[in-house]
Amino acid sequence: MEALAVRLSGLDSYAEGAIRVVVFYDTLMRRRVDLPALVRASAGLAECVAGIRIHGTGQVVRAASDGGPAPGPAPPASSAVPVILDEEEIGTVWLERPGPPIPLDEVLLDRLAIAAAAVLERYGPARTTMADPALVELAISADGDQAARARALRLLGFAASSPFRVAAVRSALPLDQVAGLVCPSRPVKAAPLDGVGVILAGAIDASRFPPDVRAGIGAAGSPDRSWRQARTALRFTAPRRPVVHHDDLGAVALLAQIPPDAMRGNADVAAIERLSAEDLETLDAYCATGSLRRAADILHRHHSSIARRLDHIGRTLAIDLTAPTGLTRVRLALTAWHLLNN
Repeated sequence: MEALAVRLSGLDSYAEGAIRVVVFYDTLMRRRVDLPALVRASAGLAECVAGIRIHGTGQVVRAASDGGPAPGPAPPASSAVPVILDEEEIGTVWLERPGPPIPLDEVLLDRLAIAAAAVLERYGPARTTMADPALVELAISADGDQAARARALRLLGFAASSPFRVAAVRSALPLDQVAGLVCPSRPVKAAPLDGVGVILAGAIDASRFPPDVRAGIGAAGSPDRSWRQARTALRFTAPRRPVVHHDDLGAVALLAQIPPDAMRGNADVAAIERLSAEDLETLDAYCATGSLRRAADILHRHHSSIARRLDHIGRTLAIDLTAPTGLTRVRLALTAWHLLNN
């Protein structure tokens, strides 16, 4: 390219300048610069303020010709070019030159737009954990088409073809803090959506969720299906089981499809509703372990005390808790009760 520029310089000064602009941006891309560095370099080359805006996130970067932040609000652009990726306008680049554009501004902006699209495709628009909720919703929505979902995932920093997990989270802790804990070394994005926190990540370490955080984790697969599974799994969480993988629910997940009125109308579920808090705690520990002694260990009580309490609960429910069918009935009823109250 340099040799070609030298040969052209004797023929056409505009062609020489254009080739040098192309070489300039090729060099920047070989160095794998990020968006701020790209804008700073462009402002220095143009000797005026340069800027870029990413439509999907609203991110704006402006730089002065000396490489520092551009002062004040952006005035009207002297010239601008759209940033195109996969035949869609995803942003805009511009120059803020006092007076009219100069001949090479058009070439410079064209190359800046191409370079910006390449940077966004490689790195995504931001390296932060929190993401634009609208972009996350587009990525996990069942209503969007595949092309729109792929673009949203790419802007979030994920390859559309790569498997990743989606988690639905309820937490008093900041969502970005939770996301950083459960996915410390892989790309991860988080956003609140309809009152529930959404975490998208290449992989999620369930053991790293902080105490008191409830989380449902969807199976790897399409983002929309994984999100539906994560929301379902979140409904099955409980104090003794704060994190639930949808994979681990198996056929029990079918309970989430039963209408709430049908659950409330079931005699076993209605009987569970009438139990005291102490009885519910005892029954929950027994159903979780299937063992009287292990339930006693969880509750820090003597096994004989738990045996008496379970005998009382069985008579109240009119269910034999020592029989396999009775234990199955009470587990289903208790799970349904949790779903109604989650």
